[in-house]
This record gives sequence, C-alpha cells and structure tokens, in this order.
Amino acid sequence: MSTDTAAADTFRPRTLSPSAAGTFRNCPRRWKFHYVDDLPDPPGEPAVLGSFVHKVLEDLLELPAPDRTIERAREVCTRNWPETANSDNFADLDFDDDQSRAFKAKAWAFVEGYFAMFDPQQVDVVEREHKVRATVGEVPFFGFIDLLENADGGLRVTDYKTGKPPRPRYLDEALSQIWLYAAALADQGTEVATVQLAYIGNGADRRGKTFVREMDADAMAAAVDRHGETWRAIHDALDRDEFKPKPGPLCGWCAYRDHCPEGAAEYRRRNGEE
Repeated sequence: MSTDTAAADTFRPRTLSPSAAGTFRNCPRRWKFHYVDDLPDPPGEPAVLGSFVHKVLEDLLELPAPDRTIERAREVCTRNWPETANSDNFADLDFDDDQSRAFKAKAWAFVEGYFAMFDPQQVDVVEREHKVRATVGEVPFFGFIDLLENADGGLRVTDYKTGKPPRPRYLDEALSQIWLYAAALADQGTEVATVQLAYIGNGADRRGKTFVREMDADAMAAAVDRHGETWRAIHDALDRDEFKPKPGPLCGWCAYRDHCPEGAAEYRRRNGEE
C-alpha cells in the first residue's frame, strides 16, 4: 500500500458529507487515497452525466412555474452543454464525436424521464441546491440538498438520482443521506415534514422510482448515529494510520486500483486472470 504517514498524521477532516462517509464505509483505503493523499479520481461517465442532469433540473426549476416546459428544458440543456463539454471531467472521458452525441442523448433521456415522473409546473420551490452546514449529532456536517419544496402541507427534502434504484435490502442505506439532510435542517431550526428520494428513469434500461417518507425521528436518529460512528472510525484510522481495503465488485471501477495490491488482485480474480 502506498501511504504518506506525514499526511495521515496531520490531516483531519473539518466536515463529513454523506458521500465522504459512504466512501469510507465502502472502503477506508479508497477514502484515504482520495481525501488524505489527494490522488486523482476522475468521476467517470455516470457521475459526469448525473452532474449535467442535476444542473439542468436546477436551472429548469429556477424558471417561473408556467415556463417549466419540456421545450424550455431543451433550451436549458443547450445552454448548459458548452460548460460540460469544455470541462476537465468531460475531457477525461476522451469521447469521440459519436460518443459525445450518445452522451447528450442519454442526458436528454433522463430529462424526459423527469417529465414522465413529475410535473415541474406544479413544484412549489423553496430553494434549489441548498447548501447546508450544521452539526449533526457530534459531527460537523456539510452537503447540498437538490431541492427544498412545499409538498403535502409541509417542507419536503428531495434528492434526485440518476443511478439505479436500490434493492430493498439497501434502501435504508440509500435513505440515510436524505435523513441526514433532514437532521442538518433540524439543527438550523427548520422542520421537515417529508423526504423524497427520486430515481429518475431514462426510458430505456432505467425505470423511474420515488421513495417518499414522512418525518421519522427514529430513522433520522439511526442515520445520525451511523454518521457519528463513521466520523469516529475515520479519526481512529487516521490516529493509527491504518486504512484497510474492502476488496469486492467496486474494485473494478476504482481509480486507485493500481495503488492497491488487494484491489488489483480482486479485479484480476473477478476477470479470470488468476
């Protein structure tokens, strides 16, 4: 394992986001490579695609409600495309012209999928891409909430996803992020009535699915407790400079595989190279 003990001795995270916590739980060594060693981690097509779709929806919902039509959504896509096309993350994908066109078609399919699931003209927007800093349990928390909206007589926290909906046994893990957002808002004195996790369909291999939950103090407390456990585990790993790998299917997509003997071996094993 390639380590930088000096970095591990001095680095301490100031906040813990849901994504960083999830990275550590999935693989502490990957967390170290990313956050302590600051090794490059190109996001890959799904992440770049998701970011583009999120920005389109954010800008669409900025418009007055009557203007949130699919025609205006196409204009928003066209307006936002140059920024994505000229970004380093998109350049890292090294797409040719045909692949770039396919990327745009995939993005538009998700926008159409959003319209198939929701009527944006009926969305009562409170705030889009809401930045939240708070103390969640004992943990300094930071994150961005895709959408705060008035729905069903109260404030709703909505998080959009362009990935596949989770299997039932993984649903609680998926919902934990949005419960943490609710806890962060509660720390600021804002009461949440419902939370919504929306997996947007693309009309092809991805069906749209939403998970709406009324405010559940027990579920929120469980998410907060787990976040605190992860925070303590991170500091313990930093104190000991010990970041164990968790070899598994995700090694095939890990940008740090060449830095991790266990990850490289797992990848070879799964591809029949050993």
